[in-house]
Amino acid sequence: MTFWRGLRAVALAALAACPASAQTGSNTAPANEPLVLPKSYTRVWADEFDRPGLPNSAKWRYDTEYNKRGWFNNELQYYAAARRENTRVENGRLIIEARRERLSGKADFGGQNYSSGKLITRGVAAWKYGFIEVRAKLACGRGVWPAIWMLAADGKAGWPAMGEIDIMEHVGWDKGRVHGTVHTKAYNHSIGTQKGASRMVPDACTAFHRFQLHWNPDRILIGVDGRAFMRFDNNGKRNAATWPFASPQYLILNVAVGGWGGQKGIDPAAFPTRMEVDYVRVWQKR
Repeated sequence: MTFWRGLRAVALAALAACPASAQTGSNTAPANEPLVLPKSYTRVWADEFDRPGLPNSAKWRYDTEYNKRGWFNNELQYYAAARRENTRVENGRLIIEARRERLSGKADFGGQNYSSGKLITRGVAAWKYGFIEVRAKLACGRGVWPAIWMLAADGKAGWPAMGEIDIMEHVGWDKGRVHGTVHTKAYNHSIGTQKGASRMVPDACTAFHRFQLHWNPDRILIGVDGRAFMRFDNNGKRNAATWPFASPQYLILNVAVGGWGGQKGIDPAAFPTRMEVDYVRVWQKR
């Protein structure tokens, strides 16, 4: 996910078509190394989704800011707040469900034909460095774009200078391929300098997997089920254009419709579709 509106979907389509080695640069290396929780880390935040009903308001907020104006990337969804049809906890899992429907009665309705949910920890929790693990089963279907990602808690620099970490993105027309990406002022899709890689997880839509981030002052590792597939190294310059990741970021969970996910059209039969999250856990070095 990203704030970039115009070129994102086109650029990411090119990214998906390239092998991992073609997506890397001088401070990025293809990774296939263990991605395990360091013994020196302790858990600092978690949601086990063990309380049925709406998501825990002490841990999550709803992002509905652009419903009226329209969301970035030519996305087509309306993000509902505190609506159980779109975001709820049941059977020990968080459900974020995208539906084909018009919520025209909402005051901030922007004409969308789809509803969904976007949960954020902005204003509630943010972290500088650490190990994050989200165990999830992904939403699928042509036109659907689930994501687990992070943005700078202090967004004054704007995108992409603020820095973005995409722990997991999946588009329904490329079923089973998960992407890990970072965005900075120097490295972003709008200028063709993207830093990302992907990994096939064939049953990502039918089974739970652990999507993971290990972030420290020297590098970012993104992976799944204990193996990293994307590595982004601090190039040593430690300037904000290449490494804006020395300040806290907050977490985002959402299921978008359209945008990159809709690049090959939208299948009406795909809806409703849901991303299920078993838990979210955050650890940091003691």
